[in-house]
Amino acid sequence: MCVATAISASLLFCLSGCGNSVAQQTQKVIAKYQGGQSVSAEKLKTAVEPLFENAEMAQTSAVIVMHGGKVVVERYAPGKSEQTRFISWSMGKTVTATLVGMMIADGRLALNQPAPIPAWQTPGDPRSKITIAHLLHMSAGLDHEETASEANGNRLDMADTPRMMFGDGRDNVAQYATGRTMEAAPGERFEYSTASTQILIDIMTRSLTESDDPEVRKREMLQYAKGRLFEPLGMSSAFAEFDRAGTMLGGSMIHATAPDWARFGEFLRNNGSVKSAQLLPTSWTKYMRTPSETDSSYGAQTWLNRERLPEGRPQNLFPDKAPADVFAALGHMGQFVIISPQHKLTIVRLGKTTQENLGPVKNQLAKIIALFPKN
Repeated sequence: MCVATAISASLLFCLSGCGNSVAQQTQKVIAKYQGGQSVSAEKLKTAVEPLFENAEMAQTSAVIVMHGGKVVVERYAPGKSEQTRFISWSMGKTVTATLVGMMIADGRLALNQPAPIPAWQTPGDPRSKITIAHLLHMSAGLDHEETASEANGNRLDMADTPRMMFGDGRDNVAQYATGRTMEAAPGERFEYSTASTQILIDIMTRSLTESDDPEVRKREMLQYAKGRLFEPLGMSSAFAEFDRAGTMLGGSMIHATAPDWARFGEFLRNNGSVKSAQLLPTSWTKYMRTPSETDSSYGAQTWLNRERLPEGRPQNLFPDKAPADVFAALGHMGQFVIISPQHKLTIVRLGKTTQENLGPVKNQLAKIIALFPKN
């Protein structure tokens, strides 16, 4: 589901900000259950508390539920608060897709244009046929192993994503990502790839500056992200990490507080508008939520609550328990920003839960959605 699937537990503990020190454990629980006309505070508490108290769902750090634009639940684990920044992991991919949409709206990029990567422009290079749409849909066809597999001897340290982010590619992730060869025709099959997101970030940065100076690249991309997205949404806590080449690590390393992640979710629920200002064309938010041709549960760097076709792939949401128009930004170890348009809901759940233990968490989130009436 995201870059961090191949990273050691100790590294995750350090980077995610989810570890509990002795001092943190002594801090009080922060819980606000507002409720409303549709659902009582008591029902909300009954549905949300298991995410924190049930050992099957450990470890939840923060939950925010917004209904119709109003916060009806805000609950934190000991040592966490509305000021705690949480790493995005792969939720950052949905942020990246949003920024791509803004650049397309600004006329800087075109959805079906061949990806303008200099290294791919040699005559006869099959990578020249990869489009921005292919990268958004994880169907570029590049040879990339997101995590351990038979192809890399089932070794986590030999998988491409940890190598790119933390190993030999870490100083210039875009160079590592764009250096991959082809293993399938563009648009032929779905293969989840943090490298595809990093290539998109590099393309966006190149559209902003021709400079290869890392500081210039960093400044231009950060200024765009802040000016077009973070600041208008009021995401004052949001910041992104960069590699030494000045490429934003938008595939996994954007940090923000739980309230700011909720603001991002509300922005998408409101079809790209905030405070009556349309920052993103509604056609783009629709595109992000439209199933791709190679995986029916994946749109443009965004997960959809639909049965996965072709069959046999792990289900990342809960299509049997909530409407098909539910969509989400998802990140490793149980980071969720879930939007249910029919219920006027945005739900944020942040924490540290292993992939094999996410089933109970997802079931509980589906129960929270079910509490609310549809429009």
